[in-house]
Amino acid sequence: MNLLPDTIDFETYFDQQENESAKVKPASNWCTDVIDRFYGEHSAGHWVPTGYDKMRDKFDMRPGEVTLWAGINGHGKTTLLSNIVLNTMQIGQRAGLASFEMKPAVSMAKMSRQAAGVGKPAIPYIREFHKWTDDRLWIYDHVGRVATKRVLAVATYMRKELGIDHMVIDSLMKCGIGTDDYTAQKDFVNDLCSVAQDTGLGIHLVVHMRKGENERSAPDKFDVKGASEIVDLVDNLVICWKNVRKLGLAEKDRKEDDPDAFVRIAKQRHHSWEGSFAFWFDPESQQYLEHAGQRPTYIDLQTAIPDPA
Repeated sequence: MNLLPDTIDFETYFDQQENESAKVKPASNWCTDVIDRFYGEHSAGHWVPTGYDKMRDKFDMRPGEVTLWAGINGHGKTTLLSNIVLNTMQIGQRAGLASFEMKPAVSMAKMSRQAAGVGKPAIPYIREFHKWTDDRLWIYDHVGRVATKRVLAVATYMRKELGIDHMVIDSLMKCGIGTDDYTAQKDFVNDLCSVAQDTGLGIHLVVHMRKGENERSAPDKFDVKGASEIVDLVDNLVICWKNVRKLGLAEKDRKEDDPDAFVRIAKQRHHSWEGSFAFWFDPESQQYLEHAGQRPTYIDLQTAIPDPA
């Protein structure tokens, strides 16, 4: 027989009993949820593809997860995310964008180029594209610093009231937290994880990298700027890196089969695959392409199926 000493603070348990006792349940209560993970809506067959064939079944977008999109400033993480959001909208996903670094018109100009597959889309196409985004894309109209509580409220609103599937927050440094306030950064990312888990919203948070000696060396998860705990807390970490060596060569010395960028899946909590993907970049259309010599595509707004541009 084990005796419980009266030195235990039982008052704490009495105070919590009404709320916490209801959370203690038999493990068998989760049987249906586990079956769903293998065979139902949360199974691999229902994960949302990024729209890139080479990433399919290696890195897909899952509900209720927080993904960090990291990279050195100017290395394309926001542009790649815009590509992926556009791809998911074509298969019926609803997206939300909270870009605190870029005005909505600038974000939509980039996405219009990506949708049209050209550097300067025709006015009729731009008009039709914006109509096409209705019931597919919502933007939080705010540029500059914003309080973390407001960001969490916007994320919750987008999910519960608008049925958003995936939300992009660009970026952490604009979310009202000091660059050296690691505790606040950790708490905010932890709160984002709670919102994602509680509501099923997929959250995509853009973060920056610490400045290294140069940009020629590909960064890793230890180079993510901010509190080290934020990488531990999130479900996925994606690192975008431009092939700076190729960019430094004269045009005549560049090889077509040499990639312009690499996308590294540095962490996946719910999938065992980690590794890198090579991409080629078309500056005019702002599209990331999967193969050397691949042509940009455009979206047929009547069918939402991308055709060669």
